[in-house]
Amino acid sequence: MYIVCSDLEGVFVPEIWVNVSRHTGIDELKLTTRDISDYDVLMKRRLELLQKYGLTLRDVQNVISLLKPLPGAVEFIDWLRTITQLIVVSDTFSEFADPLLRQLGRPTLFCHHLTTDSEGNIIDYNLRQRDGKRMVVEALQSLNYKVIAIGDSYNDISMLRKAELGILYTPPQNVADEYNDLKVVKSYASLKRIISHLINGEE
Repeated sequence: MYIVCSDLEGVFVPEIWVNVSRHTGIDELKLTTRDISDYDVLMKRRLELLQKYGLTLRDVQNVISLLKPLPGAVEFIDWLRTITQLIVVSDTFSEFADPLLRQLGRPTLFCHHLTTDSEGNIIDYNLRQRDGKRMVVEALQSLNYKVIAIGDSYNDISMLRKAELGILYTPPQNVADEYNDLKVVKSYASLKRIISHLINGEE
């Protein structure tokens, strides 16, 4: 039996930090795991920038509240649920994700969480576990599931490679070039064809 594990940002919804950058004018906040492979380096720099410019959790949440799913994402998830199960495995935070999940029909989400102070400043981030995306795949495989994994960034690679099928969905060219052993897909229609063929073939 197959189950799908997918990243959130860049696959189903826009990149949160890119939009925070656009709304605040802080150019460096637009960097994501598509640009920097070391997540710890990326997050520590984000926290430094939030502190420098006095941005609170509420400020980030206000930007997130304006975001909508990528065109076709809701329909794709609705279709996916008719043939298998979906777990969203993301390096986002529970404090960010709720309004996005609500629009996507609340798929199961495994992610991290933030530490804030009494004034709402984000002072630290807390990983659910290191290399958590790969660990989710391994856990599902230990339960005799086969995994189709979907992602778009450096932080998805270990998950994609551990899965029975790993798919890069609309990745930036640098990621596609560096990991050219992975299948690249650029539309939900193509994802549907691949997943349907694999699952129906298994059945």
